[in-house]
Amino acid sequence: MSLDNGAAPVNSSAELDRRFSIAPMMDWTTSDYRVFARTLSKNTLLYTEMVTTGALLQGNNPERFLRYDSCEHPIALQLGGSDAVALGKCAKIAEQAGFDEVNLNVGCPSDRVQNSLIGACLMAYPDKVKDAMRAMQDNCNIPVTIKHRIGLDDQEDYSVVRDFVGDIATTGVTTFIVHARNAILEGLSPKENREVPPLKYHYVHQLKKDFPDLEIILNGGIKTLEECQEHLAHVDGVMVGREAYHNPWILSQVDEVLFGGQPLVHDRYEALEAFVPYVERKLEEGERLMHLTRHILGIFQGEAGGKQFRRYLSENGHKADAKVNVLLEAIELVKNHQRKG
Repeated sequence: MSLDNGAAPVNSSAELDRRFSIAPMMDWTTSDYRVFARTLSKNTLLYTEMVTTGALLQGNNPERFLRYDSCEHPIALQLGGSDAVALGKCAKIAEQAGFDEVNLNVGCPSDRVQNSLIGACLMAYPDKVKDAMRAMQDNCNIPVTIKHRIGLDDQEDYSVVRDFVGDIATTGVTTFIVHARNAILEGLSPKENREVPPLKYHYVHQLKKDFPDLEIILNGGIKTLEECQEHLAHVDGVMVGREAYHNPWILSQVDEVLFGGQPLVHDRYEALEAFVPYVERKLEEGERLMHLTRHILGIFQGEAGGKQFRRYLSENGHKADAKVNVLLEAIELVKNHQRKG
């Protein structure tokens, strides 16, 4: 698992397999989390956190937003922005950095990004989105995709998302990742926007019927692989967010159940064992243990010893001198608990 930012994309055509992906989530889908996810599934398409065009073009250290480990392929960079020229430049940067896809965020509802004309509010400006999509495609040869909602505020009709997708598709973009909820731009927090607006999966299923030549990926509220299979009868792919973070073991079955391959690991200890060398390397590079272990706290969710594992890492991983032995001790705690159980 060596960092190799200069590597060519694993698949520079539009043939990326998007049957199952993990949603971009701020502060969660960091490189450290993605490397751990890769110990559980080789086929899952991974997404970065949203990176704004300003961070890449005007930031002091743009490279930190482009850093990933070579094991993370296939991996997509998600961009936040609305200026077509800036997005075109960033799409080119994404390709040069070796990403397999570049995606535009038209789904985030937070006030902070709205003020910069980023995220879900762009659904009200389809011409801006089309300009952005064209500029991104003109500046790179990797797939350009879009992630959006089914509507804004009190827009309840299916025709809203149907017309939006039909309009954006005129640019040549063929992959649409659809969060099956409205975005409420005022009055709800980002967290509430992921939970309060009702899910309308049938809207996304209908999109595939109305646009059979487009690749339609469904996102929002999915918790099990059984649900994934049900949706895959209607759409081309599913994107899972919070469940893949809080209960990462779900990923261990993805390669077998959804892709018909062999599982990478057969128990949680194998996954953690595969992650340990990466932890050791990052600690040597100066990273704090808590920044690494915070992403794996849910690996024993629902299992005997899971609470002890989380508590031990939370209480000891934050110490400035915490080394890999803290993680190894936490794992041993679970083993002892399960032996006694």
